[in-house]
Amino acid sequence: METNISKEDLYLFQTGKAQKAYLMFGCHYLKEADAHEFVVWAPNAKSVSLVGDFNQWNPLSHPMKQTEPGIYSIQVEGLEKGDLYKYYVEGMDGKCRYKSDPFAFYSEMRPDTASVVWDELDGFSWRDKRYLSRRKKKQDVSQPMSVYEMHLGTWKMPKEEEREFYNYREIADMLVPYLQKMGYTHVELMPVTEYPYDLSWGYQVTGYYSVTSRYGTPEDFMYFIDKLHRADIGVILDWVPAHFPRDEHGLALFDGSHIYDHADPRKGSQPDWGTLLFNYGKPEVQSFLISSAVFFAEKYHIDGIRIDAVSAMLYLDFGKKPGEFVPNEDGTNINYEAVDFLKNLNRTMRSNFEGFITVAEESTAFPKVTSAVDDEEGLGFTYKWNMGYMHDSLYYMELDSLFRKENHGAIVFSMDYAYSENYILPYSHDEVVHGKGSMINKMFGEYEQKFGSLKTLYGFMFAHPGKKLLFMGDDFAQFVEWRDKEELDWFLIDEYETHKTMNDYVAKLNELYCSEPALYELDNKPEGFEWLLQRDADHSIVAFIRKSKKRRGKPQEQIVCIFNFTPVEWDKYHIPMPKDGKLTKILDTGEKAYGGSGEVSQKSAKVRKKKIKGKRNAYEHYAVITLKPLSAVMYRYTLEDTPAKKKAEPKKTAAKKPSPKAAGTAKAEAVKTPVKKEVSVVTEPASAAETTLKTAEVQAKKETPKAAGPAAGKKAEKPEAKKEQTTKDIQKPKKKEAEKETKQQTEDSTKKKTAAKSADKKEETK
Repeated sequence: METNISKEDLYLFQTGKAQKAYLMFGCHYLKEADAHEFVVWAPNAKSVSLVGDFNQWNPLSHPMKQTEPGIYSIQVEGLEKGDLYKYYVEGMDGKCRYKSDPFAFYSEMRPDTASVVWDELDGFSWRDKRYLSRRKKKQDVSQPMSVYEMHLGTWKMPKEEEREFYNYREIADMLVPYLQKMGYTHVELMPVTEYPYDLSWGYQVTGYYSVTSRYGTPEDFMYFIDKLHRADIGVILDWVPAHFPRDEHGLALFDGSHIYDHADPRKGSQPDWGTLLFNYGKPEVQSFLISSAVFFAEKYHIDGIRIDAVSAMLYLDFGKKPGEFVPNEDGTNINYEAVDFLKNLNRTMRSNFEGFITVAEESTAFPKVTSAVDDEEGLGFTYKWNMGYMHDSLYYMELDSLFRKENHGAIVFSMDYAYSENYILPYSHDEVVHGKGSMINKMFGEYEQKFGSLKTLYGFMFAHPGKKLLFMGDDFAQFVEWRDKEELDWFLIDEYETHKTMNDYVAKLNELYCSEPALYELDNKPEGFEWLLQRDADHSIVAFIRKSKKRRGKPQEQIVCIFNFTPVEWDKYHIPMPKDGKLTKILDTGEKAYGGSGEVSQKSAKVRKKKIKGKRNAYEHYAVITLKPLSAVMYRYTLEDTPAKKKAEPKKTAAKKPSPKAAGTAKAEAVKTPVKKEVSVVTEPASAAETTLKTAEVQAKKETPKAAGPAAGKKAEKPEAKKEQTTKDIQKPKKKEAEKETKQQTEDSTKKKTAAKSADKKEETK
């Protein structure tokens, strides 16, 4: 019989340029021959036979012919869809092994490991044409992207004892309404390529072309993706080209030699995981892996891949001790073959599939991970997970609020490098396993403080430049870590108001994020962000403006985002502003609808301005906002159109000294601006006229006690007390008035012990 192998396809495979190697290798039905053809790459095998149900697994029954060097094939008549098969390989080492087909489209349910005869995957009736036609625009970096990461097997589980998992179709029908209610734009699936060991969560793959049979058939998975697409939800797959397991039936020692990995264990093994590393220097390996990614994009219409463990690919010494790796001849540790593979992969996927995105889980400072595909210096990914942001922000939130002031850099440092890559801000499954605690349990404090802290953190993440990612269960504050054998604690939403309102809050964040261009359009552009308060370490307050693109004939949309990371209320707090305007509230975590107490910041505020003494036509602008404990508030910022709005300046009569009775009602605060003489404020960083800066600094030295406040710096870096302070950083009253207020606070305060301690400590420094 005439073989299906072409010289051109073979050439592409052997030179690392094949993008659809699955059309030549594996099992295919040949209509003209009315037979199934099996083709396998085993260059060092002594012999290969086809075994299966059809020949009672007899290695002597169907020997395969070496039709090309290293390529074995055979055509078999009478097979049916669903028949089981394997390759019986006599290796160069003299051992005989039963091997699953590396290119199989479907596999047996574990613990069984046979490949399954599955006819071509072109019979499914797709109905997502409209979605695919709009995908390029939907997945542009200027569009919102909120990702729901999930594990299909434990999202929800059947109640019937005889059933272990829901089917892909059942999951889709339940999942789509939830994603729509919550407002997510994408779902990211932990690996669905076939894997033998449940506790690997899919990250140790044996079937790079086979969707796992745990949840159904290939057609069932197509239904899953089609259903999500028709609901305008994108699908990203976790895909693992970094390493593979040593299982006997898999890729390891496939023909008795190391055709997929390295013979030298210093190059070919990953001791931390007990797995084997792909040899990207082999063109056939590049063809095998790139074709796998193309296969899922073409046959299953997936919208993107997240590549796991990119750092393990890029560095020869990743997870290894001296002597456990082989450096380059020049002594460096970069795996240049992996760099070449990643560039080829990203170029192939992003060039051939419009709007396709590739995401790197890369935890180092390797340069230009994200770049255009034609950038020779870049790897070509669309996005990179911002692991630094994730680690720093969680470290900060785990601290007692008393110590956050000394670690202020941890919450603001991420903006120092926010534009170095296109980032996704991930709170992924990795952060809620192996004893790390759930997201809610990472938060410092008692029950109510934990919820307040988590809402503030989520608000900060949605306001911070970068796309968003939450793992399932985090959006309703599940208290236990993710358990890989049990479904999520959905009952928490039904039975506990705090969890329901947290779920509602995340839905509101998604709604706000996707409807406000200022929160996403310029994620990767400095002009989309402006600091208002970056270094207010003493009060653990952060404030900034997010901005949309400028459009002809329309005012630029701006959102002011303010976060109080302490359990203390700051009354009438002065927020520096760049210009005249009005603030209108669009989000407040204090709302009862989101689990708050109902005590909220004001609905609107007028931006005030005050003339700087000694400077002609120089003004400081500020808004006065009361900040509730552990809160996130966002305001729409509307600028005044003309200079005629000068009348809105604060009147001098508003600066009168309050009566003793009024002073007696003052709330506990360490930063309340004295009413008699308001503190001058300069927008941070110097977005106001430079001519105002020196005057503000002089006035700050007169009116403001010294306080430490770190510039955005390294994680958990303690502030240097001797650093220059200006009113750009901290607003404080005069010493005498501050002492008077502090005394009144001590007598009348109903605030928590932590606030009182903070105020006392502050007083001592004066």
